[in-house]
Amino acid sequence: MNIAISTGVSAAVNSASNGTPGTVQSAASVLVLRKALDMQAAGAVELLNALPQQPVLATQGNIGRNINTFA
Repeated sequence: MNIAISTGVSAAVNSASNGTPGTVQSAASVLVLRKALDMQAAGAVELLNALPQQPVLATQGNIGRNINTFA
């Protein structure tokens, strides 16, 4: 999954910033921009959830309690 700014988001930003404030077109542009940003945020959350979990540190014994020796 590509997490770079997509052309759809760039187009939505340009459309939202170039519109006349207070018009229906401006409001629609802002709604499209919000939707595009929400979709990118959802994709970022999916990528973060796909990361493997960190190993659990030891809680008993003398090895691995004070210094995390996992490499």
